[in-house]
Amino acid sequence: MKPPLRQMKKEEILWLGEHNCKAHHMDFLSHYTCYLHECPEKAPFIEKIAYFDIETTGLRGDYHYVLSYALLPDDKGKVLGRVLKKEEILGGIFDKELLKEMCDDLRKFHRVVGHYSGDYHFDLPFVRTRATKYGLDFPLYKEICGVDTQVILKSKFCLSSNRLGSACTHFGIKAKSHPLTPEIWQDASVGGTKALKYIWVHNLEDVRSTRELYHKIAPYVLKGKKSI
Repeated sequence: MKPPLRQMKKEEILWLGEHNCKAHHMDFLSHYTCYLHECPEKAPFIEKIAYFDIETTGLRGDYHYVLSYALLPDDKGKVLGRVLKKEEILGGIFDKELLKEMCDDLRKFHRVVGHYSGDYHFDLPFVRTRATKYGLDFPLYKEICGVDTQVILKSKFCLSSNRLGSACTHFGIKAKSHPLTPEIWQDASVGGTKALKYIWVHNLEDVRSTRELYHKIAPYVLKGKKSI
């Protein structure tokens, strides 16, 4: 994992270069992964984590498009993201501008957490597929770490279902207060204003639920360095 130098201040970069990891006695600038694992208490640089979720018109990035995305900072700061505007859908722009904004927002964080979001799953492969189609600057390998809560559930727990709603119900986490129906999805995909607003509320609920779920189950795994 490479250090996110563009997101760091000069004094933070100097600190990494002047302090060594316990595992290999190498400076944190060259052994940034060790920095993430060891989390030295006196370090001036804190990893920024966000919870990520998208809503789409379907399940395949070559046939469908993104309706909304949300990034919830772990410090409960302002949620980044938005839902598509009616005119973007009717004007044939679809998710191009939204994805451009999303690429910029993703780079504001060092680690993103999602549910069923990683490799071979959905959210990140879907938006990567759409962003690459448009020639957008989607984060490359090792730029940002990713965590998939569905993978943690599958490997460390034994539930009848590893879906977000099911896991949250089991752990007593509020989730899915605004469930999506086929009618809402269909209306949103053709620019229905009320449906798009509903989609956005649902999206916000999912990132908040993902945050609570992650804090419940993350202590059972090592904080990894897997790239998005």
